[in-house]
Amino acid sequence: MGNCQAAEAATAVIQHPGGRVERLYWPTSAAEVMRSNPGHYVTLVTLYLSEEQREGGGSMRLTRVRLLKPKDMLLFGQVYRLVSSQEVTKAIQARKYEKMKKTQSELIKKQQENRTDGQSKEVFDGGRQIDSDCTDQVAKLEKERKKSSTQSVGRARQWRPSLLSISEVGS
Repeated sequence: MGNCQAAEAATAVIQHPGGRVERLYWPTSAAEVMRSNPGHYVTLVTLYLSEEQREGGGSMRLTRVRLLKPKDMLLFGQVYRLVSSQEVTKAIQARKYEKMKKTQSELIKKQQENRTDGQSKEVFDGGRQIDSDCTDQVAKLEKERKKSSTQSVGRARQWRPSLLSISEVGS
């Protein structure tokens, strides 16, 4: 008696979009769950308390969702959520847009620092300040970031002998 709580802890919980909760009592890969639920991705739900203090003095409780790869195994005791593919594409697009805005703001800050010469070309569009070739420079910054990150990883060069081979003399 009293082992029912131990059995509940040895499950992987999957929350479906409609609110249905599914419990898995055996090891399962994310690919199997996605196969049985077409058009959905499996995400891991993580709860954490924010460090920022609110006016009431308490901390906020937030949930983070991490997209799982198909080869990942669902672990017992974890909570997973099924997310539709449309939601995933929206989130990816929002993340790309946020990243682009961040690089644009960095670029504008750099241009404002370099504006001391007064040779910056500016166009005003509806009260918003836009550089004529801002998008090109943002793309260049992205390429430089990717280039620097790939250079740090580096590719292994093929080994070559330092000495040239010596031809044999016929006897």
